[in-house]
Order: sequence, then structure tokens, then C-alpha cells
Amino acid sequence: MGLYLFLVSIAALSLIYFAIKANQARQLKYIEQYCFHKGIRRKLSQKRPQLTEQQLDMVFQGLRDYFLICHRARNRMVSMPSQVVDDAWHEFILSTRIYERFCNKALGRFLHHTPAEAMPAPALAQQGIKRSWRLACTLEQINPKKPVRLPLIFAMDGLLNIDNGFIYQLDCKKSTAAGYCASHIGCSSGCGGSSGSSSDAPDSCSSGDSAGCSSGCGGGD
Repeated sequence: MGLYLFLVSIAALSLIYFAIKANQARQLKYIEQYCFHKGIRRKLSQKRPQLTEQQLDMVFQGLRDYFLICHRARNRMVSMPSQVVDDAWHEFILSTRIYERFCNKALGRFLHHTPAEAMPAPALAQQGIKRSWRLACTLEQINPKKPVRLPLIFAMDGLLNIDNGFIYQLDCKKSTAAGYCASHIGCSSGCGGSSGSSSDAPDSCSSGDSAGCSSGCGGGD
């Protein structure tokens, strides 16, 4: 009887495991194939009228990447490193029913967006940007410790010349431009460099009580 119960338990756990994996695969496919509503795109275009149609496509690819990162983070805090992608996310959230349905199907939970100052400690923002960097690099098959290029979501604001955007330099030792030092994010010392602005106001998002996202690094050395 003991062996029978053990085998039944193993079989049940295996079924649960494969069911979870299958659900995660469905969620990833849903995010990858999701078509953002035209109204959200129109609202972002009104807010950022300088963006071309091709550039808008790039921004929404960045938003898709962000949701893939959040999915892979499994409720752990991750960061939103692009201001213009954050703008797109804000517009998405305002379409409350569409956004809620997306979250339920893509993540199995509602992804909240709250001010960064509501986060318990500044160190959480640094942990978030490190995790976002690692996951974004993994998504694009980049070595996070020895990157040869920036992941799209980290390069976005610089590529599109976004006002008040978060600009990342691949190697700050070789660059005199202001910005966050992306090459330092993967190191254990945390985020390096300065933002080049004294008015950074990162936002954060959270799922329930345990997950959050913040725009930018929240400062540096």
C-alpha cells in the first residue's frame, strides 16, 4: 500500500508539473502573438507625435519584450528601462478591460503599476534593473556580463531620441556621454554611472504584493 501511494503521488506531481509547463507555454505564445489595440497605438502617437509608424512598431515590440521579461521573472521584481515603452504601457493600462484580459491570459495575474516611491527600499530598484538586464539579454541571446550590444528595450530611448528618456551606454569607460552604464549592470556592484538628469522619476509596477517594476535604475554611483 505504501509503494502504491508513493507511485500515485509521483504521478499526480508529474501531472501538475506538466500542466504548469503547458500553461506557461500557452502564456508565452499568447504574449508573442498578441496584437495591441489600434487605439493604444493612436494614443501613444498623440503623446509622441515625432514617432514614425516604424518607430511605433519598435516601441510595441519593446512592450512585448517587457511582458515576456515579466513572465520569465515569475513574480520577482523587474525593471522598465525605457521611458517610451513605459508610455505605451500606461496607455495600455488605461484600456482597463483589454489590459485586464491580457494580464490574465499572459501572466495569470494583474500587473499593477504604482509610483517608485511606494517601493520599500531603493535597493529594490537596483535589484529590478539587474534582473531586467539579465532577462532582456537572455531574451536576445546576449551575454549579460560581456554584451556586444544593448537589448532592444535598453537601447530604445537612445535610438528614438526620447526626451527625458533613459539612455544606456554599452561601455561607459569608453564614452563621455551622460547615461546609465549598461556594461555595469551585470556586475555584482550594481548600477553604475549617472542618469544625466536630476529629475528622474521612475515608476514601478507590481503583481500582488511581491512583484514590481521600475523605470530606470534609480541612480548610481
